[in-house]
Amino acid sequence: MLADWNRLPEALQIALSREALHRAAALIAEQAEVLADEMECGGLADRGGPDALRLFAAVVREGQDELAPAGHA
Repeated sequence: MLADWNRLPEALQIALSREALHRAAALIAEQAEVLADEMECGGLADRGGPDALRLFAAVVREGQDELAPAGHA
């Protein structure tokens, strides 16, 4: 598969990588919210976790803007 990746144009590699990062960030944020809900419902011990997880989810979501291109490669 790596050989196929290397054959793709650089612009396409960057676009695909950026989309993969956006999807990963969205999934991480979503899972943090689910885990926070589970703690609030009593399924897991709550030691301040829900608030921390929701903050983490918000930071991950906001950080997606940082994945935008800053210039031209």
